[in-house]
Formats: sequence, structure tokens, C-alpha cells
Amino acid sequence: MPTEGSGGAAGPRTGLVAIVGRPNVGKSTLLNALVGEHLSITSRKPQTTRVRVLGVLTRGVAPSTTQFIFVDTPGFQKRHRSALNRTMNEAIRRALAEADVVLLVAESRGLAAADDALIALLPEGRDNVVLALNKTDLLPDRNQLLPRMAAAAARFPFAAIVPVSAEKRRQLDDLLLEIGRRLPEGEPLFEADQFTDRSVRFLVAEAIREKAFRLLGDELPYGIAVTVEHWEEDERRAEIAACLLVDREPHKSIVIGAAGGKLREIGRLARLDIEKLLGKPVYLHTHVRVRRGWSDDARALKVLGYE
Repeated sequence: MPTEGSGGAAGPRTGLVAIVGRPNVGKSTLLNALVGEHLSITSRKPQTTRVRVLGVLTRGVAPSTTQFIFVDTPGFQKRHRSALNRTMNEAIRRALAEADVVLLVAESRGLAAADDALIALLPEGRDNVVLALNKTDLLPDRNQLLPRMAAAAARFPFAAIVPVSAEKRRQLDDLLLEIGRRLPEGEPLFEADQFTDRSVRFLVAEAIREKAFRLLGDELPYGIAVTVEHWEEDERRAEIAACLLVDREPHKSIVIGAAGGKLREIGRLARLDIEKLLGKPVYLHTHVRVRRGWSDDARALKVLGYE
């Protein structure tokens, strides 16, 4: 019997699925929902995702497994021209070139004029671009979907258009079915229980950065990075020290907050997520350091893992 999400194939299928879209359309939330793990950080701030993050989902059992290797990419935009933004846009282009299937994510209100620049990068002529119209849970009337799907189909020859809600986990199986039937035949590249290629240190740093983004809101520009400077772990507990890097002196006081309150809350919330990840108590120490212009410094970006 074919396995769910395999697209009816009798043998194994494995492939790279690039998740692309404009900022704030819910790409990271969709990745987390598809993989079933809190892998890619989310916030209301645009371009929270900065680096290529692989999320792996394996369905079925041998010999009829289907392995989806999702690549979460930053939101594509042309407004900002820093080295960080150029690096992020280049990551999108690389993902599109390497992907077996491209998953374009847009909001359920349909494609907008701002999507044109990204649509121009899509591999037209190949039957491998699937459109997910996300956030259908926010639609007051689902009857609006059909005309919006028709309008999207007129803009680009999508292989399939699937309305979904990543937040509510609606119609994700339908989406996986459309993606899975377009994956090439091939043996799995990851173990069945592996859900990412990223290290635990990376996931810890991202957990801290996520809490900073969520708690700071619009107070701080997105020029903030996190590095793990110390890690000591045994069977009973882990002790971790991390640095939140900002590029201006005034930003340091914003992150720290009155009497250190903001930084403590960032650390408290991040620690809860890290303890779930590691399965043990965690002692998390955080501090803030200023490094001017890091987001426009190619060498700094490489050291911080953005290239």
C-alpha cells in the first residue's frame, strides 16, 4: 500500500523542498507544523529567519518511505541593502536552484504585487512549484478562496495550489500529498527520527533570539544576534552562557531593560524551551555586548554563521 504523503509511489522518495515567500507569510510556522518540532523561530518581526534551516519529515516505513527535506529560507525583500540582507536573498536563490520542489507560501488573501520579484525567480516550465495559501483561519469567508486560487493560477503555472492554516494545522496532509508526489525516487538521506541537520547549539541560540524578538517588539531593529560562548553538560543538568550581540550602544540598554528585567525575562522564557529540547534542567546565563555594524560586516556574518 502507498504511504500517506508518498503520492502513490511504491518505492522510497526523497527530496529537497525549498519554502520561500515574502516576510511574515508564515513560512517558519508552516515548517514547524509540517515537521512537528519547534525548529525554526517565529515572531511578528519581518525576516526573523536568517539562515538556511533544514527540517526533516519521514513518513511511512521501508521500502515505501517518503522523506521531505524542507529548507526554511528568509523572507525575500529588496528594501534593505545591508550585507546581511544580501546574504539572506542569496540563500533564497541557492535554495531555489537546488530544490526538487519549491513551496511558495503566500497569505490566504492571495498573491500581491510585492510577490512579483520572487515569482520572477521561480523555475517556470518545471512541474515542481506548489503554492500554499496560508492563514486560512483568518478568512471571514472561505468562499473567497476559489477566486483567489484562480487569480494565483493566472499569475504562474503552479503545479498545485493548496489552502492551509499552519497555525491551526489544517490541510497539511493535502499539502504533503501534493509535495510528496513530486519528489524524486531515492533512499532517505536522514535517519527516521532526525528532524534537522542543525546542531543543538544552533537551536539553543535561536531559542534565545526568538524570545528577544518577541519581547522587544518594535523597540529594537532586527540587528541582534546570539552566540553560545560556554556549554557544560552532564547527565543531570546543563550550564550554558550566551551573548546577545547588538550593533549600537543604545540598543544594549533596551535589551537589558530596567533593572535588567528584559534580559532576565528573555533568559527565563528561553530556558524553558531549552530544557524541553535537552530534557534536563538548564542554568542559562545571558549578557549583552555591542559590536558596531556587525550586520553589514561580511567577516562578522561568516563568524556568526550567516554565510
